[in-house]
Amino acid sequence: MTTMTKSKIFLVMSILLFVDVVHCGTPWEKVFDIKKFGAKADGRTDNAQAIILAFRAACDSRGPARVLIPVGKFIAGEIILEGPCTAKPVTIDIQGSLQAYDDLSLYMNGAWILVERIDGIILTGGGTIDARGMNVWQYHSDDGPQLPVSLVLQTVTNAKLFRLSFLYSMGFHIKVTDSVDVNINHLRIRAPRKSPNTDGIHLSNATNVQITDMKIGTGDDCISIGHGTNNILVSRIICGPGHGISIGSLGKRSNEMNVKGITVTSCTFRSTANGARIKTYPNSPVLTASNIIFQDLVMDKVRNPIIIDQHYGTKSKSQSSNVKLSDIHFRNIRGTTISPKTITLDCSASYPCQGVELANINLWPFGPLSPLKSPCSNARVITRGYINPSPCSVNVL
Repeated sequence: MTTMTKSKIFLVMSILLFVDVVHCGTPWEKVFDIKKFGAKADGRTDNAQAIILAFRAACDSRGPARVLIPVGKFIAGEIILEGPCTAKPVTIDIQGSLQAYDDLSLYMNGAWILVERIDGIILTGGGTIDARGMNVWQYHSDDGPQLPVSLVLQTVTNAKLFRLSFLYSMGFHIKVTDSVDVNINHLRIRAPRKSPNTDGIHLSNATNVQITDMKIGTGDDCISIGHGTNNILVSRIICGPGHGISIGSLGKRSNEMNVKGITVTSCTFRSTANGARIKTYPNSPVLTASNIIFQDLVMDKVRNPIIIDQHYGTKSKSQSSNVKLSDIHFRNIRGTTISPKTITLDCSASYPCQGVELANINLWPFGPLSPLKSPCSNARVITRGYINPSPCSVNVL
């Protein structure tokens, strides 16, 4: 064999190896294309089973594995991706568009896509998760069962969720519960201003969660941080429309757990109902929420830039909340409001708020408004730096 022939063979082998590496992401990663399991991007086929089968094969393999949802529009009903897995990590690579069926009877577990009991799960790909919620929002009821969440991460560890778009959820867009070490970043989440209960991201009983670098516009909270959450960072979020970024609501159910170590920083709120909010129910079980920091925030035409509401869900103040709030910090917050009530600290008479810091606050009206006020009740407040409007015009303890 001549030297020239050997060179040509080597070049061909190198090209083939390169193609294989590009296809797999890494030379040792196995790829499971949902089309090879029967998926069709025809706008009619229910591809849930094909996705589940591809995931099952990936999950039960050895080493890194990738479930590929290629470019195209794939319709699917309820998808349950359940571990534990022998493969690690398992990547769900959504390059195309997943679209939900609008038949609510298909969703028996309160979720469209449920990912549970997996250590080392990655969801990414640049694609879209479109629940087409506008077809079912008419069935929303405050007293009835919640509409399906687009994506639930339940009992996962070492999870990553990034580079995806979420559209028009039926209920919440994303819920993370009973999970540890979760990193969520670079998402786009969108639903109309009047879509009911379409929270962008909701956390409950979650520890070590980072939510950063995304745009969220919904009909409810951009991010809601519920009970049992610890060591949570929310940073560089553009929120609006929506109800702001909330701690809570807390105290609705008897088995709720304490909240501690929440930081919300470097966020912008645009035309939202609230900015930095803490909300708890009256007549709640006894629990605590402490070490909460809202800092370096910009408000752009926000109705309630800073609010603690411990009478959430009622206009009556005959019953107090039993959620004890302490070590609460609002720092370096500036921008415009469309309501005279700029800073509202409505705390519990049974357990007054302890250690509420207001530092370097500068809020001013957008358009003609009556003089700005900052009503407080049952709050022990510490002020630092420049505060506008003047804090706690009434009933400061």
